[in-house]
Amino acid sequence: MRDIVEHATLLANELAKGNRLNTTDLRQLLTSAATDSNVLQHLRNHAVRTACEQFGHGIYIRGLIELSSFCRCDCLYCGLRRSNRDAERYRLSHEEVMACCREGYNLGFRTFVLQGGEDGTHTDKWLTELVAEMRATYPDVAITLSLGERSEESYRALHAAGANRYLLRHEAANAALYESLHPAGRGLEHRLECLRALKRCGYQTGMGMMIGVKGQTIDHIVEDLQLIEMMRPEMVGIGPFLPHKATPLGSEPAGDLNTVLATIAIVRLMLPKALLPSTTALATLHPRGRLEGILSGANVVMPNLSPTDVRAKYAIYENKASWGKEAAEGLEALERELETIGYHIDFARGDYNNLKP
Repeated sequence: MRDIVEHATLLANELAKGNRLNTTDLRQLLTSAATDSNVLQHLRNHAVRTACEQFGHGIYIRGLIELSSFCRCDCLYCGLRRSNRDAERYRLSHEEVMACCREGYNLGFRTFVLQGGEDGTHTDKWLTELVAEMRATYPDVAITLSLGERSEESYRALHAAGANRYLLRHEAANAALYESLHPAGRGLEHRLECLRALKRCGYQTGMGMMIGVKGQTIDHIVEDLQLIEMMRPEMVGIGPFLPHKATPLGSEPAGDLNTVLATIAIVRLMLPKALLPSTTALATLHPRGRLEGILSGANVVMPNLSPTDVRAKYAIYENKASWGKEAAEGLEALERELETIGYHIDFARGDYNNLKP
Protein backbone atom coordinates (compact mmCIF):
# COMPACT_ATOMS: atom_id res chain seq x y z
CA MET A 1 0.00 0.00 0.00
CA ARG A 2 2.84 2.35 0.90
CA ASP A 3 4.40 1.81 -2.54
CA ILE A 4 1.10 2.67 -4.23
CA VAL A 5 0.78 5.90 -2.23
CA GLU A 6 4.37 6.88 -2.96
CA HIS A 7 3.88 6.20 -6.67
CA ALA A 8 0.67 8.27 -6.74
CA THR A 9 2.54 11.14 -5.08
CA LEU A 10 5.21 10.95 -7.78
CA LEU A 11 2.48 10.97 -10.44
CA ALA A 12 1.03 14.15 -8.94
CA ASN A 13 4.49 15.69 -9.14
CA GLU A 14 4.78 14.75 -12.82
CA LEU A 15 1.38 16.26 -13.61
CA ALA A 16 2.38 19.45 -11.78
CA LYS A 17 5.46 19.69 -14.02
CA GLY A 18 3.21 19.76 -17.06
CA ASN A 19 3.82 16.15 -18.07
CA ARG A 20 0.96 14.05 -19.42
CA LEU A 21 -0.04 10.85 -17.68
CA ASN A 22 -1.07 7.70 -19.50
CA THR A 23 -4.36 5.98 -18.78
CA THR A 24 -2.95 3.60 -16.18
CA ASP A 25 -1.13 6.33 -14.25
CA LEU A 26 -4.10 8.71 -14.39
CA ARG A 27 -6.36 5.97 -13.03
CA GLN A 28 -3.93 5.24 -10.20
CA LEU A 29 -3.56 8.90 -9.27
CA LEU A 30 -7.30 9.51 -9.22
CA THR A 31 -8.00 6.30 -7.28
CA SER A 32 -5.31 7.01 -4.71
CA ALA A 33 -6.29 10.65 -4.27
CA ALA A 34 -9.95 9.70 -3.76
CA THR A 35 -9.11 7.14 -1.09
CA ASP A 36 -5.94 8.39 0.64
CA SER A 37 -6.03 11.77 2.39
CA ASN A 38 -2.28 12.29 2.11
CA VAL A 39 -2.23 11.79 -1.66
CA LEU A 40 -5.29 14.02 -2.03
CA GLN A 41 -3.72 16.82 0.00
CA HIS A 42 -0.46 16.58 -1.94
CA LEU A 43 -2.37 16.79 -5.22
CA ARG A 44 -4.48 19.71 -4.00
CA ASN A 45 -1.39 21.59 -2.81
CA HIS A 46 0.06 21.36 -6.32
CA ALA A 47 -3.25 22.54 -7.80
CA VAL A 48 -3.54 25.54 -5.48
CA ARG A 49 0.04 26.56 -6.17
CA THR A 50 -0.62 26.36 -9.92
CA ALA A 51 -3.85 28.37 -9.65
CA CYS A 52 -2.15 31.06 -7.57
CA GLU A 53 0.63 31.38 -10.14
CA GLN A 54 -2.04 32.26 -12.73
CA PHE A 55 -4.65 34.17 -10.72
CA GLY A 56 -3.13 35.14 -7.40
CA HIS A 57 -5.60 34.84 -4.53
CA GLY A 58 -8.50 36.47 -6.36
CA ILE A 59 -11.71 34.55 -7.05
CA TYR A 60 -13.80 35.70 -10.02
CA ILE A 61 -17.54 36.08 -9.51
CA ARG A 62 -20.19 35.39 -12.15
CA GLY A 63 -23.79 36.52 -11.75
CA LEU A 64 -26.07 33.58 -12.53
CA ILE A 65 -29.46 34.35 -14.11
CA GLU A 66 -31.66 31.27 -14.53
CA LEU A 67 -33.85 32.06 -17.54
CA SER A 68 -36.32 29.20 -17.56
CA SER A 69 -37.15 25.92 -15.85
CA PHE A 70 -38.86 24.54 -18.98
CA CYS A 71 -36.82 21.91 -20.80
CA ARG A 72 -37.44 19.64 -23.78
CA CYS A 73 -34.87 17.12 -22.49
CA ASP A 74 -35.55 14.11 -20.29
CA CYS A 75 -32.16 13.52 -18.67
CA LEU A 76 -32.42 10.91 -15.92
CA TYR A 77 -30.69 12.99 -13.25
CA CYS A 78 -32.29 16.42 -13.71
CA GLY A 79 -35.27 17.79 -11.81
CA LEU A 80 -36.14 19.99 -14.79
CA ARG A 81 -36.65 16.95 -17.07
CA ARG A 82 -39.79 17.20 -19.12
CA SER A 83 -41.31 14.09 -17.50
CA ASN A 84 -41.31 15.71 -14.06
CA ARG A 85 -44.94 16.79 -13.84
CA ASP A 86 -44.40 18.23 -10.35
CA ALA A 87 -41.73 20.73 -11.38
CA GLU A 88 -42.66 24.38 -10.95
CA ARG A 89 -42.12 25.98 -14.33
CA TYR A 90 -41.36 29.62 -15.06
CA ARG A 91 -39.81 31.84 -17.70
CA LEU A 92 -38.15 35.18 -17.12
CA SER A 93 -39.18 37.98 -19.43
CA HIS A 94 -36.73 40.15 -21.32
CA GLU A 95 -37.42 42.95 -18.84
CA GLU A 96 -36.87 40.71 -15.82
CA VAL A 97 -33.49 39.61 -17.15
CA MET A 98 -32.42 43.21 -17.71
CA ALA A 99 -33.52 44.05 -14.15
CA CYS A 100 -31.27 41.24 -12.88
CA CYS A 101 -28.41 42.70 -14.91
CA ARG A 102 -28.97 46.17 -13.44
CA GLU A 103 -28.85 44.78 -9.93
CA GLY A 104 -25.81 42.68 -10.68
CA TYR A 105 -23.89 45.48 -12.36
CA ASN A 106 -24.53 47.78 -9.40
CA LEU A 107 -23.24 45.05 -7.08
CA GLY A 108 -20.00 44.85 -9.07
CA PHE A 109 -20.55 41.84 -11.32
CA ARG A 110 -18.79 42.04 -14.67
CA THR A 111 -19.89 38.65 -15.97
CA PHE A 112 -23.50 37.55 -16.40
CA VAL A 113 -24.36 33.90 -16.99
CA LEU A 114 -27.68 33.17 -18.70
CA GLN A 115 -28.58 29.59 -17.88
CA GLY A 116 -31.73 27.65 -18.61
CA GLY A 117 -33.36 24.46 -19.71
CA GLU A 118 -33.65 23.82 -23.43
CA ASP A 119 -36.82 25.91 -23.70
CA GLY A 120 -38.34 25.95 -27.17
CA THR A 121 -39.66 29.50 -26.70
CA HIS A 122 -36.08 30.76 -26.52
CA THR A 123 -35.81 31.41 -30.23
CA ASP A 124 -32.73 32.91 -31.83
CA LYS A 125 -34.65 36.15 -32.28
CA TRP A 126 -35.62 36.41 -28.59
CA LEU A 127 -32.18 35.49 -27.34
CA THR A 128 -30.19 37.64 -29.77
CA GLU A 129 -32.31 40.68 -28.95
CA LEU A 130 -31.72 40.06 -25.25
CA VAL A 131 -27.97 39.53 -25.64
CA ALA A 132 -27.68 42.58 -27.92
CA GLU A 133 -29.39 44.80 -25.34
CA MET A 134 -27.17 43.44 -22.58
CA ARG A 135 -24.10 44.15 -24.72
CA ALA A 136 -25.25 47.68 -25.61
CA THR A 137 -26.20 48.52 -22.01
CA TYR A 138 -23.12 46.98 -20.39
CA PRO A 139 -20.31 47.06 -22.96
CA ASP A 140 -17.68 46.17 -20.36
CA VAL A 141 -19.24 42.89 -19.16
CA ALA A 142 -18.71 39.33 -20.31
CA ILE A 143 -21.87 37.49 -21.34
CA THR A 144 -21.86 33.73 -20.80
CA LEU A 145 -24.59 31.44 -22.11
CA SER A 146 -25.51 27.98 -20.84
CA LEU A 147 -28.54 27.08 -22.92
CA GLY A 148 -27.80 23.58 -24.15
CA GLU A 149 -27.56 22.14 -27.62
CA ARG A 150 -28.36 24.56 -30.45
CA SER A 151 -27.40 24.78 -34.11
CA GLU A 152 -24.09 26.28 -35.19
CA GLU A 153 -26.07 29.04 -36.89
CA SER A 154 -27.70 29.85 -33.56
CA TYR A 155 -24.35 29.88 -31.78
CA ARG A 156 -22.97 32.24 -34.43
CA ALA A 157 -25.92 34.60 -34.17
CA LEU A 158 -25.62 34.79 -30.40
CA HIS A 159 -21.88 35.35 -30.60
CA ALA A 160 -22.41 38.13 -33.14
CA ALA A 161 -24.99 39.71 -30.80
CA GLY A 162 -22.37 39.96 -28.07
CA ALA A 163 -22.06 36.66 -26.17
CA ASN A 164 -18.47 35.79 -25.22
CA ARG A 165 -18.61 32.42 -23.49
CA TYR A 166 -20.70 29.26 -23.66
CA LEU A 167 -20.96 26.49 -21.07
CA LEU A 168 -22.01 23.06 -22.34
CA ARG A 169 -21.01 20.17 -20.13
CA HIS A 170 -20.14 17.06 -22.09
CA GLU A 171 -21.50 15.04 -19.10
CA ALA A 172 -19.77 11.76 -20.03
CA ALA A 173 -16.96 10.96 -22.46
CA ASN A 174 -18.07 7.32 -22.55
CA ALA A 175 -20.84 6.95 -25.12
CA ALA A 176 -22.65 4.12 -23.33
CA LEU A 177 -22.74 6.04 -20.04
CA TYR A 178 -23.79 9.24 -21.81
CA GLU A 179 -26.66 7.57 -23.58
CA SER A 180 -27.82 5.75 -20.42
CA LEU A 181 -28.25 9.16 -18.76
CA HIS A 182 -29.78 10.88 -21.81
CA PRO A 183 -32.16 8.32 -23.33
CA ALA A 184 -34.07 10.95 -25.30
CA GLY A 185 -30.98 12.89 -26.31
CA ARG A 186 -29.16 13.08 -29.61
CA GLY A 187 -26.10 11.17 -28.46
CA LEU A 188 -22.58 11.95 -27.31
CA GLU A 189 -21.22 12.70 -30.78
CA HIS A 190 -23.85 15.41 -31.26
CA ARG A 191 -22.89 16.97 -27.91
CA LEU A 192 -19.22 16.94 -28.86
CA GLU A 193 -19.99 18.45 -32.26
CA CYS A 194 -21.81 21.28 -30.46
CA LEU A 195 -18.66 21.90 -28.43
CA ARG A 196 -16.54 21.91 -31.57
CA ALA A 197 -18.99 24.33 -33.19
CA LEU A 198 -18.75 26.67 -30.20
CA LYS A 199 -14.98 26.75 -30.56
CA ARG A 200 -15.29 27.45 -34.29
CA CYS A 201 -17.61 30.37 -33.49
CA GLY A 202 -14.99 31.96 -31.25
CA TYR A 203 -16.51 31.39 -27.82
CA GLN A 204 -14.53 30.79 -24.69
CA THR A 205 -15.98 27.32 -24.27
CA GLY A 206 -16.76 25.31 -21.15
CA MET A 207 -17.31 21.60 -20.69
CA GLY A 208 -17.45 19.30 -17.66
CA MET A 209 -19.28 16.53 -15.86
CA MET A 210 -20.84 15.30 -12.63
CA ILE A 211 -18.95 12.98 -10.30
CA GLY A 212 -20.77 10.00 -8.79
CA VAL A 213 -23.74 9.62 -11.13
CA LYS A 214 -25.15 6.09 -11.40
CA GLY A 215 -23.07 3.81 -13.61
CA GLN A 216 -19.96 6.02 -13.53
CA THR A 217 -16.65 4.36 -12.64
CA ILE A 218 -13.13 5.68 -12.10
CA ASP A 219 -12.36 4.56 -15.65
CA HIS A 220 -15.20 6.75 -16.93
CA ILE A 221 -13.78 9.77 -15.09
CA VAL A 222 -10.37 9.02 -16.58
CA GLU A 223 -12.01 9.10 -20.03
CA ASP A 224 -13.55 12.46 -19.11
CA LEU A 225 -10.18 13.83 -18.04
CA GLN A 226 -8.52 12.67 -21.25
CA LEU A 227 -11.27 14.25 -23.36
CA ILE A 228 -10.92 17.53 -21.45
CA GLU A 229 -7.15 17.43 -21.89
CA MET A 230 -7.56 16.80 -25.63
CA MET A 231 -10.22 19.49 -26.25
CA ARG A 232 -8.58 22.07 -23.96
CA PRO A 233 -11.67 24.11 -23.08
CA GLU A 234 -11.25 27.53 -21.49
CA MET A 235 -13.68 26.60 -18.70
CA VAL A 236 -14.39 23.29 -16.94
CA GLY A 237 -17.33 22.74 -14.57
CA ILE A 238 -17.01 19.75 -12.25
CA GLY A 239 -19.37 19.02 -9.39
CA PRO A 240 -20.98 16.13 -7.55
CA PHE A 241 -24.07 14.30 -8.67
CA LEU A 242 -26.93 15.34 -6.38
CA PRO A 243 -30.24 13.45 -6.54
CA HIS A 244 -33.71 14.84 -7.14
CA LYS A 245 -36.58 12.73 -5.83
CA ALA A 246 -38.71 13.28 -8.94
CA THR A 247 -36.19 11.62 -11.27
CA PRO A 248 -35.31 7.98 -11.97
CA LEU A 249 -32.05 8.53 -10.03
CA GLY A 250 -33.77 10.13 -7.04
CA SER A 251 -32.80 7.40 -4.59
CA GLU A 252 -29.14 7.24 -5.63
CA PRO A 253 -26.40 8.52 -3.30
CA ALA A 254 -24.70 11.85 -3.90
CA GLY A 255 -21.24 11.99 -5.41
CA ASP A 256 -18.16 11.58 -3.23
CA LEU A 257 -16.55 14.82 -2.06
CA ASN A 258 -12.96 13.60 -2.22
CA THR A 259 -13.35 12.29 -5.76
CA VAL A 260 -14.76 15.65 -6.84
CA LEU A 261 -11.85 17.53 -5.23
CA ALA A 262 -9.27 15.19 -6.76
CA THR A 263 -10.81 15.62 -10.21
CA ILE A 264 -10.82 19.42 -9.93
CA ALA A 265 -7.17 19.36 -8.85
CA ILE A 266 -6.15 17.13 -11.75
CA VAL A 267 -7.92 19.41 -14.25
CA ARG A 268 -6.15 22.43 -12.77
CA LEU A 269 -2.79 20.76 -13.33
CA MET A 270 -3.75 19.63 -16.84
CA LEU A 271 -5.05 23.08 -17.80
CA PRO A 272 -3.29 25.66 -15.61
CA LYS A 273 -5.03 28.67 -17.19
CA ALA A 274 -8.57 27.26 -17.24
CA LEU A 275 -11.42 28.96 -15.43
CA LEU A 276 -12.71 26.40 -12.92
CA PRO A 277 -15.81 27.12 -10.81
CA SER A 278 -16.28 25.89 -7.30
CA THR A 279 -19.86 24.94 -8.05
CA THR A 280 -23.13 25.52 -6.26
CA ALA A 281 -23.56 21.73 -6.25
CA LEU A 282 -20.33 21.44 -4.29
CA ALA A 283 -21.56 24.05 -1.81
CA THR A 284 -24.80 22.10 -1.52
CA LEU A 285 -23.01 18.78 -0.94
CA HIS A 286 -20.89 20.02 1.97
CA PRO A 287 -20.97 23.14 4.21
CA ARG A 288 -17.37 23.92 3.24
CA GLY A 289 -17.77 22.65 -0.30
CA ARG A 290 -17.10 25.96 -2.03
CA LEU A 291 -13.96 26.60 0.03
CA GLU A 292 -12.72 23.05 -0.49
CA GLY A 293 -13.16 23.51 -4.24
CA ILE A 294 -11.04 26.67 -4.15
CA LEU A 295 -8.46 24.81 -2.08
CA SER A 296 -8.34 22.24 -4.89
CA GLY A 297 -7.54 24.78 -7.61
CA ALA A 298 -10.92 26.35 -8.51
CA ASN A 299 -10.94 30.10 -9.11
CA VAL A 300 -14.57 31.04 -9.94
CA VAL A 301 -17.83 31.19 -7.98
CA MET A 302 -21.28 31.90 -9.42
CA PRO A 303 -23.64 33.66 -6.98
CA ASN A 304 -27.32 33.61 -7.93
CA LEU A 305 -28.73 36.78 -9.50
CA SER A 306 -32.12 35.30 -10.40
CA PRO A 307 -35.26 36.89 -8.94
CA THR A 308 -35.74 35.56 -5.43
CA ASP A 309 -39.21 34.19 -6.16
CA VAL A 310 -37.96 31.76 -8.83
CA ARG A 311 -34.68 30.47 -7.38
CA ALA A 312 -36.27 27.47 -5.69
CA LYS A 313 -38.08 26.57 -8.93
CA TYR A 314 -34.83 26.06 -10.84
CA ALA A 315 -34.38 22.72 -9.10
CA ILE A 316 -31.95 20.56 -11.06
CA TYR A 317 -31.34 18.77 -7.74
CA GLU A 318 -32.87 19.16 -4.31
CA ASN A 319 -31.90 21.62 -1.56
CA LYS A 320 -29.89 23.80 -3.94
CA ALA A 321 -27.80 26.44 -2.18
CA SER A 322 -29.02 29.74 -3.66
CA TRP A 323 -29.20 32.05 -0.66
CA GLY A 324 -26.75 33.77 1.66
CA LYS A 325 -23.20 33.36 0.38
CA GLU A 326 -24.55 31.65 -2.76
CA ALA A 327 -26.67 34.70 -3.64
CA ALA A 328 -25.63 37.90 -5.38
CA GLU A 329 -26.86 39.95 -2.45
CA GLY A 330 -24.55 37.98 -0.14
CA LEU A 331 -21.22 39.23 -1.49
CA GLU A 332 -20.12 40.65 1.85
CA ALA A 333 -20.64 37.25 3.47
CA LEU A 334 -18.83 35.59 0.58
CA GLU A 335 -15.88 37.97 0.98
CA ARG A 336 -15.67 37.19 4.70
CA GLU A 337 -15.74 33.47 3.98
CA LEU A 338 -13.01 33.74 1.36
CA GLU A 339 -10.86 35.73 3.78
CA THR A 340 -10.83 32.75 6.15
CA ILE A 341 -8.67 30.86 3.64
CA GLY A 342 -6.63 33.83 2.43
CA TYR A 343 -8.62 34.68 -0.71
CA HIS A 344 -10.73 37.62 -1.86
CA ILE A 345 -13.29 38.49 -4.54
CA ASP A 346 -11.81 39.67 -7.85
CA PHE A 347 -14.41 41.88 -9.56
CA ALA A 348 -12.67 41.78 -12.97
CA ARG A 349 -14.30 40.06 -15.97
CA GLY A 350 -11.73 37.31 -15.72
CA ASP A 351 -11.42 36.40 -19.39
CA TYR A 352 -9.27 33.42 -20.27
CA ASN A 353 -7.40 35.40 -22.92
CA ASN A 354 -6.23 37.99 -20.39
CA LEU A 355 -4.25 35.54 -18.29
CA LYS A 356 -0.49 35.37 -18.07
CA PRO A 357 1.27 33.73 -21.04
